[in-house]
Amino acid sequence: MAANALFSQLPSIESTRDPSSLSSASSFYPSGQSLQLTGVSPVSFPSIRQRVFCQANFSAISSPSSSVNGKANSGLKDFLHINDFEKATILNILERAKEIKALIKSGERTYLPFKGKTMAMIFAKPSMRTRVSFETGFNLLGGHAVYLGPDDIQMGKREETRDVARVLSGYNDVIMARLFAHQDILDLAKYATVPVINGLTDYNHPCQIMADALTIIEHIGQLEGTKVVYVGDGNNIVHSWLLLASIVPFHFVCACPKGFEPDQETVKKAQQTGVSKIEIIHDPKEAVRGADVVYSDVWASMGQKEEAAYRRQVFQGFQVDEELMKVAGPKAYFMHCLPAERGVEVTDGVIEAPNSIVFPQAENRMHAQNAIMLHVLGV
Repeated sequence: MAANALFSQLPSIESTRDPSSLSSASSFYPSGQSLQLTGVSPVSFPSIRQRVFCQANFSAISSPSSSVNGKANSGLKDFLHINDFEKATILNILERAKEIKALIKSGERTYLPFKGKTMAMIFAKPSMRTRVSFETGFNLLGGHAVYLGPDDIQMGKREETRDVARVLSGYNDVIMARLFAHQDILDLAKYATVPVINGLTDYNHPCQIMADALTIIEHIGQLEGTKVVYVGDGNNIVHSWLLLASIVPFHFVCACPKGFEPDQETVKKAQQTGVSKIEIIHDPKEAVRGADVVYSDVWASMGQKEEAAYRRQVFQGFQVDEELMKVAGPKAYFMHCLPAERGVEVTDGVIEAPNSIVFPQAENRMHAQNAIMLHVLGV
C-alpha cells in the first residue's frame, strides 16, 4: 500500500504541549498537531558517564529560567532533564516518536518539518550513537546538522560558554551538546536564545532514557507498572532513570556495589515524590527477581578508564550473565545503552539472546530524539 494511502487511514488527534517545566508551569497548551506532507493532503497520527555526585540538589536540576534570553516567552523549550516536564508531556513525546518512526520506516520522505533549519552539535565527548542518531534524524526530517568536535570549540577553555551559546544561537535553530560537566549544559541553556538539548553530561542522559522508555513501550506495551532493574555503577544513566521515575510510575531498582550508589540527593528527591517505587540495593540476584527489564552499562565510563582494573575487582558478581537472567525470569528483556564491554558487565550470550532488545533500543535513539527536537522547536 502506498504511504499516502496508509497514513490517510490513521485517525487524527489533539496532542498536548508542555509550556516549560514543572517548576514554572502546571498546565498544558493543547494544539491540533498534524504532519504536513509536501504535495499530500495533511494527515494526523494517533497520539503521538563518568561517575558524578552532583553538587546541585534535585530541585535545582530543572531548566534554568533566565532573563538573558526570551525562550520562555517565545514558547521554545530546552530539553535538559526529563523531570523538567510533566508526565503527560513525556508520554506525548514518546507517542509522537512512535509516529515519526512509523513514517520513516514506511519510506515516506516528504515530511520535512526541519527544512531550512540547522542544528549545532557540540561534542566534548565523542559518541557514535549520539552523533549518527541526531545527524541522521535531523537530516531525514529536512534539517542540516553541524558537527563541532572536542577541538573545534573547547567550550569554557578557549571561549566562555556564554559566548559560545550566543554565537551559535545566531547561526542555528537548535543546539545539542554532549558534555562532561553538567553545569556547562545549564550555562549553555541559560545564555542560548534557541533550544538546547542535553545529549549527555556526567550527571544525566535524558535522550537515552527517552529511547529506553520508547523501547519498553514497544515491547511490553507500557512503561507504567513495569519493573526496571539496573545492574552496575550508579552513574548518569541511573540518575536519568530516577528523574523519569519521579514523574512516571514504575518500579525502579538499582543494584550496585557499596560505594558506587547514585547521587543520594537525587535518590531522596525521587523517592519523596511518591510516584514510583525506588530501591537502591547491593544484591543483583535479589534485585532482578520478577524484573520486566534488566539493564546494564559499562563499569568504567569515559574519563574513568584508569579505574577500569580496580572496578572490575569491585564489581565482581554484578555481571549480567545467563544465570542472572534466569533468576529474572523467562519474560525479562535485556537492555544496554552501549557501547558494551562484552565479557565484562555483560556476557556475549546475554547480548545475543532472543530476549535482548539492545539494538532496537539503539535505533530508538534517533526516533526519540526526532520527537524531542520537534517538541522543543514547537513544530
